[in-house]
Amino acid sequence: EQLVESGGGLVQAGGSLRLSCVASGLSFDEYVIAWFRQAPGKEREFVAAISWSGGNRYYADSVKGRFTISRDNTKNTVNLQINSLKPEDTAVYYCAAKFDVGPPQLRYDYWGQGTQVTVSS
Repeated sequence: EQLVESGGGLVQAGGSLRLSCVASGLSFDEYVIAWFRQAPGKEREFVAAISWSGGNRYYADSVKGRFTISRDNTKNTVNLQINSLKPEDTAVYYCAAKFDVGPPQLRYDYWGQGTQVTVSS
């Protein structure tokens, strides 16, 4: 099982990025997929999650209205569209997958290596 993130980079405040997570080695359409992030010196935090069908989406309060999670099960891909970026969004962004149907913020089984997002003011 492998998750590979891409799309990070350096962007000015107010800009946008589209992060992608491509999965392999698992029955992708059976898994909840989430994005987490970890800023320097801080704990990893939940950002967004999407159910296996895409019918349910969950967001951290800090990103609601700016971030949009989506998935394409035909391509084993989950995307995170990030708009109106702020310097405090600077972090390594990780995607994660789980089969569990519990709270979307908890208990992920598989993790990617992360992609760096840096927002300059």
